Amino acid sequence: MPLSQDSVSVAVIGGGPAGLMAAEALARRGVRVDVYDAMPSVGRKFLMAGKGGMNITHSEPLAPFLGRYGARREQIAPLLDAFGPDALRAWLTELGIETFVGSSGRVFPTDMKAAPMLRAWLHRLKEAGVRFHMRHKWVGWESAVGGQHTLRFTTPSDSGELHVKADAVVFALGGGSWPRLGSDASWVPLMQARDVPVAPLLPANCGFDAGWSSYFREHFAGQPVKPVAISVIDVDKKVHYRKGEFISTETGVEGSLVYALSSVIRDRLLADGEVVIHLDLAPAHSALRVVDEVTRPRGSRSMSTHLHGRLGITGVKAGLLRECLSKEEFADTQHLAHAIKALPLRLTRTRPIEEAISSAGGIPFETLDARLMLQRIPGAFCAGEMLDWEAPTGGYLLTACFASGLVAGQGAADYVGSLATQPPSAAHR
Repeated sequence: MPLSQDSVSVAVIGGGPAGLMAAEALARRGVRVDVYDAMPSVGRKFLMAGKGGMNITHSEPLAPFLGRYGARREQIAPLLDAFGPDALRAWLTELGIETFVGSSGRVFPTDMKAAPMLRAWLHRLKEAGVRFHMRHKWVGWESAVGGQHTLRFTTPSDSGELHVKADAVVFALGGGSWPRLGSDASWVPLMQARDVPVAPLLPANCGFDAGWSSYFREHFAGQPVKPVAISVIDVDKKVHYRKGEFISTETGVEGSLVYALSSVIRDRLLADGEVVIHLDLAPAHSALRVVDEVTRPRGSRSMSTHLHGRLGITGVKAGLLRECLSKEEFADTQHLAHAIKALPLRLTRTRPIEEAISSAGGIPFETLDARLMLQRIPGAFCAGEMLDWEAPTGGYLLTACFASGLVAGQGAADYVGSLATQPPSAAHR
């Protein structure tokens, strides 16, 4: 016999940034809120993301900011109208967390840490009456009729499932990356069982395999490649070119520059089975300058010494040239000069979604109304990474998670408010 909990007004399932922001939006409207999370504590992925410095948002103008969301720009725009980068920074100040803009335009808390922010936020939510239920894993609906949901949870209790009645529910269960921190995508079949379409979850902001030789792997794995630029052609034959840096890994490449182009590379791999990207190992020099330096007489010096002295190409960059070119190509100075500016690197596979920073795919916006309520399930709202969108690192992921949580929370508050104005017989019909 399942346990049951007294009826709550709104259940928020998922304790990441989107879920917590939904809970705050509801509490501010005077709605009773219960937050459920399968993990022992909330915000685990948020805390992990802040280990290297909590990049909370970005300071660039709104037009290029929106451009970071690619094909979902139009759907993300109204969310950021409700709670954009400036509003997020003002909200943090209100929370007692000051921020600053780094040299790259990224925005960080002054102490660079996620934990103080999360502690202050949880304190405020609890003061507002939000109740938290840890180690409560959502496993589906007992029923979802009219304006009321009976939600099923497994809990640490030996007494079986817990069934919770709620007037509305906000789902903020994350995508499919970093499942050990809670985003295990177990919600996908539960939604599909209710005829909610879910676009396949795919790795985003991820690394790729390159099939290194054992020599390259042993000598250069883990080394940064910088400065460098990558060019890649997308499925629509458009060329994408970015400068930055990446890391050579045991299996291939990853890092900020690769992440910025990961959606293009991933989609080409899905379409063609492999993709060739081109590396500019000397982005500060023109092609003519590189040809001039490579073909300059070098006397008794080796080519490796010559490249080091004339163009600063050494270490992992020199290793990449040896890895990707044949001996004959490396010995041909014209071919070598061309390769320094456009070295072909074949990528064969996307790294598993479990290793990715984030995921693409999820519940399409077309299945939701403007308040992020599922059209097929009245009173069920969705927010955060479980929606079908993606963005590069740099604060764009978190900003949209916060914004979608706020919109879903406000939508749920409006929804339960409308139920309160209906006759009792109609409210839960």
